[in-house]
Amino acid sequence: MLSNKEIICPNNLLDVAHKKKGVKVAVVNAGKPLPMLSIQDAVNENLIEPIFIGDKEKILKCAGDLQWDISKYEVIDEPIENNTAKIAAKLASEDKVKIIVKGHIHTDILMKEVLKRKYNLLGKTRLSHIWHMTIEKDDKPLIITDGALNVLPNIKTKMHILKNVINFSYRIGISKPKVAVLSATEEVLESVPSSLDAAELTKLAKDENLEADVF
Repeated sequence: MLSNKEIICPNNLLDVAHKKKGVKVAVVNAGKPLPMLSIQDAVNENLIEPIFIGDKEKILKCAGDLQWDISKYEVIDEPIENNTAKIAAKLASEDKVKIIVKGHIHTDILMKEVLKRKYNLLGKTRLSHIWHMTIEKDDKPLIITDGALNVLPNIKTKMHILKNVINFSYRIGISKPKVAVLSATEEVLESVPSSLDAAELTKLAKDENLEADVF
């Protein structure tokens, strides 16, 4: 993080999260300060019940540094990064956890395991990444998608991404989100494929009567 400002979860997100308390989560390759601090904050809000996966010695040390007693929570001792992803995916497939939290693990390693069909974790729509951020003292969010998962999406995939972010917006209380489809130019140009996709996406959104302003 470039900023040294304290990271605060917006109140509107907390209000939504408080409707479902004590959700079981798997923390993949825990044992580093940032993920442990984030989990501690969520536990203090009574939002989650964590299962820590990773090097037990490092996990306990991090908890100790935070003056946090985690003795009542399960710790699965696994020092190998790849194996922590396998354990988390298996727990999710067995419905023992509802959320997988990325700790100190490479995204490609985690996603490669989670996406394996044997775990049956895939839904009917394409997975996509959502980045939610707010300006200080303002609950009104700016949401960016997709910045991490889909490298070169076609129109069909982009429609999945669009619908995912619209549905996410509904879930956090935004009844009619405003969605801007970004391109390098404001005009539709044959030489800029992203502008052609943007035009087609806005047309498809209107044709399907999506409950969002897409432009």
